[in-house]
Amino acid sequence: MRILVVGNGAREHALVWRLSQSPDAELIIAAPGNTGIAGLVTCHNIAVTDMDGLVDLARLERIDFVVVGPEAPLTLGLVDRLAENSILALGPGAEAARLEGSKAFTKALCAAHQIPTAAFETFVDADLAKAYVRARGAPIVIKADGLAAGKGVVVATNLEEALAAIDHLLDVKLGGRIVVEECLFGEEVSFFALCDGSRALSLGAAQDHKRAFDGDLGPNTGGMGAYGPAAVFTPAIEARVMNEIINPTLAAMAQNGTPFRGILFAGLMIEPTGAPRLIEFNVRLGDPETQVLMMRLEGDLLAAFLASARGDLSRIPAFGQKGAAICVVMAAEGYPGTPKTGTIIRLPADPGPMTRIFHAGTGLDTGGQLVAQGGRVLSITAKSDGLAAARQNAYDVIDRIDWPGGFCRRDIGWRALDR
Repeated sequence: MRILVVGNGAREHALVWRLSQSPDAELIIAAPGNTGIAGLVTCHNIAVTDMDGLVDLARLERIDFVVVGPEAPLTLGLVDRLAENSILALGPGAEAARLEGSKAFTKALCAAHQIPTAAFETFVDADLAKAYVRARGAPIVIKADGLAAGKGVVVATNLEEALAAIDHLLDVKLGGRIVVEECLFGEEVSFFALCDGSRALSLGAAQDHKRAFDGDLGPNTGGMGAYGPAAVFTPAIEARVMNEIINPTLAAMAQNGTPFRGILFAGLMIEPTGAPRLIEFNVRLGDPETQVLMMRLEGDLLAAFLASARGDLSRIPAFGQKGAAICVVMAAEGYPGTPKTGTIIRLPADPGPMTRIFHAGTGLDTGGQLVAQGGRVLSITAKSDGLAAARQNAYDVIDRIDWPGGFCRRDIGWRALDR
């Protein structure tokens, strides 16, 4: 089978690495890919939002199956465009991708089908939104309706922050609407389900670390690390999530005439009582959670992805997660503000059999040296039987990386290891 992986991050590097282990993977290419991916497969410099370019590439390379990493091409309808050309793809069509593309759509669906989530209201008028916030008080959460590259959510701790967020996020480029919702408390967990339109199969859960610095201090980021399995996410809670959130969502989407196939990523708040509530849906794998999932995966990922895309998960062989894994993100100095790029990175020749270095924001300078070209640059991901050993393996490799221009958190996994 000839496969195209769309995307250019550490998530896609991990996907290419794992898919290449399938006996049915005859050829894998990536678009646009990155420096690390280019060490495994051929990369084509086509942007993830270039629908015509991606479809033309798939046709030219006689691609049988496309795995879409990021959200933008899904919400833009890449899967629909590929289907028009008889090319199978993992992921929802544009209508089903509204679960991520429009927070207002998802919240309305939750309200209509009794899916547990935060209390909310949707606004297109700033004055009405501000009156609602003044009546409710803070803390309160303000969300842009549309995609905002991870910058569309403000958790306002006081009234002034909330009012400023309304003015900032009520932007036509972000959907022209905002969702104002109650602030949930507890532990956040990322849960991933592989869906075929009517059924779902658990891919496992991971716990992300959003703040830039140790102790969950500093500004929010795209994610400074993750680990799995998530200690707070017990089998009993997983069963509740499937019964109360995932399965009702699939039924609702099918009822709407837009059945959901692909990866359903539920961002969850596990309340102190153990009750799960939905924070938001994404319609693809997360980063850095994917790196953890790919290390823990037992089974043929390609076979599972194909079963989802074909609409029949009942036919896949044994599939699941085993052991523990941790991902530590190394970022460029200045991230999540303006990262310092061009700094030279020297990697160890052999990180070891249980550790992988997945690339994101890397490139090569004119002399062929590896350099930083973005904010989140490397994902050092290690696996072991237990989380403590996995974390030790990851930090041992980090200590062998020569990169004065980079930094990382030293406490990834603390929620589980400090219990």
